[in-house]
Amino acid sequence: MTFAVGALALSGVMAGITYLTARAGFLNERQAEFRRQAFVNASLVQNSLRVPGTAVGQLLESVDTLPGSRSVLATHGQWFATSISVGQSQIPPAERSLVLSGTAASQTFTIDATPEVVVGVPLPGVGAAYFEVFSLEEVERTLRTLALTLAIAAGVTTLAGAAVGRWAAGRALRPLRGVSDAAVAIAAGDLGTRVDAGDDADLSVLASSFNRMADHLQERIEREARFTSDVSHELRSPLTTLSASLSVLEAQREQLGPTGQRALGLLAGDLSRFTRMVSDLLEISRFDAGSAELSLDDVDAGELVRHALAAAMPPHGAAGPPERPVVVDVTPRALGLRVRVDKRRIERIVANLVDNARQYAGGARRVVVDAPSGPGARGPILRITVEDAGPGVAPDERGHLFERFYRGRSSGRRGAGEGTGLGLALVAEHARLHGGSVGIEDVPGGGARFVVDLPIDPEPGGPATDGARAASTDRADPSR
Repeated sequence: MTFAVGALALSGVMAGITYLTARAGFLNERQAEFRRQAFVNASLVQNSLRVPGTAVGQLLESVDTLPGSRSVLATHGQWFATSISVGQSQIPPAERSLVLSGTAASQTFTIDATPEVVVGVPLPGVGAAYFEVFSLEEVERTLRTLALTLAIAAGVTTLAGAAVGRWAAGRALRPLRGVSDAAVAIAAGDLGTRVDAGDDADLSVLASSFNRMADHLQERIEREARFTSDVSHELRSPLTTLSASLSVLEAQREQLGPTGQRALGLLAGDLSRFTRMVSDLLEISRFDAGSAELSLDDVDAGELVRHALAAAMPPHGAAGPPERPVVVDVTPRALGLRVRVDKRRIERIVANLVDNARQYAGGARRVVVDAPSGPGARGPILRITVEDAGPGVAPDERGHLFERFYRGRSSGRRGAGEGTGLGLALVAEHARLHGGSVGIEDVPGGGARFVVDLPIDPEPGGPATDGARAASTDRADPSR
């Protein structure tokens, strides 16, 4: 655009200068020619008028004029002209007065929108004044042609400037394309991407700086992932010991007093949450290390979800109010449907969604198992939806709920629970590993609906579909 604007401005200035210069040159040349012709004819008329009995009309007809010019003669108060289109009334009054007073003059004026030049020559020796009117139409046509040519040339120059600018900008920015592609790849998770500067000396500094930044970033992320994995592994041993000790105490629950039983219930609940957190951290570390794999089994979809929901209920004696029952609705399309999935991961998906609803949205209201087909479904899929009783999720927050350690912006609703912010992130990772996706919808009447779509017969380690990582979708049909 800069090249195009510069070319347009430069060509416009040059075209304007050229046009004005050519116009002034043409007009000056033609007016000089007109004056010479008028003085020659005026001398001829004056000599002819000195001869007694000269017919003025015939005299004017015999004057050798240029094509398109007309003669007018004023003598002894009478006006004679070679054309009815030009006479005393057409000649500008200032020109008439000046010439009749004895001063030769010329003036440009228009007749019927046509530019004309009148040259007046006084003939004091015979008491007359000679006027000759010349048309500038030919000059105007020439100038219009010149202006059109210059405009076309300016347009071509502008387009050429834009083309040259695009080529120059592309050539200058081509080395940065590699940097841009590398940045996009790193943002997508390919931390091993680096920029090759090649022989470009101008790019070498940027490439080396970018590569050093990527090295430090990769090193830090890998170090944090190793730290998370190591800590999680180290915590498993004491957790095993605590769980065994808790089992012994649970066996002696009846021998404890009310205070001891309440304390034992609190301990059981906290230990369960702690175990879940360590398990989630270990699972996340496996995804980061790329070691997560599917172990596929042929199972009944409805029974799998019911089993997962039962396993997601809080342990006996856990603190808090009793859980209200959650309805499992298996649609006719999914009734008896056999699917090949990783049972453990599907159970974790359902458990995490139900646990998320329990902590942040007043609990789950309904779990629906469906197998939609038709234009809205991309091939045979298993759809699991979990509806909660909360206030819903704001559209601008949906894209963040599946991020790791994100616990919501509002302390009064989502994010106010005791979770670690890993549950929904694991839901997205488990769905992605199956080649599926997870999204959020609004429920008519209030609440949110978490929708998990999984291929019925996935390939192990299949590619993620669009939106598998933290994608929130607004589906057109809320009744699904």
